[in-house]
Amino acid sequence: MSDFYLKPGDTVSLEQHVSAEAIRAFADVSGDHSPNHVDEQAMAASAYGRVIAHGALMVAYMSACSTAIVERVQGVRERETPVSLGYDRVRFLKPVFAGDTLRLDYTIRDVDPERRRTVAEIRIVNQEGELVSVAEHILKWVVTP
Repeated sequence: MSDFYLKPGDTVSLEQHVSAEAIRAFADVSGDHSPNHVDEQAMAASAYGRVIAHGALMVAYMSACSTAIVERVQGVRERETPVSLGYDRVRFLKPVFAGDTLRLDYTIRDVDPERRRTVAEIRIVNQEGELVSVAEHILKWVVTP
């Protein structure tokens, strides 16, 4: 494998506190006002006992990780524009609630310099150490003309 900006094993970790305000704001931004996310009374009677954060909010937090790892590469934007090709194998394993503190770990698994791509594994763990979400992220490094 030739030299590339990142190598397998490179990791960035972020911490994210999930507030009720963030969940409400995400409902407004996304247009997803499902009772699961906004109706405290309805969810109090559910198996969850309270509103749960949107899965798509977890993906938004994942996106912040990809930005963080790209920004570690000095001067990369002068040569290339890193863009997301998407998230694969996204799973929401446990509910995330307002008040939870999450740790996101974004770890480069594969580097393909010829295709200008990296693939990362993402794990989200709550304050109890429970794995709440996982995904793979494909990042394309587009050469500046």
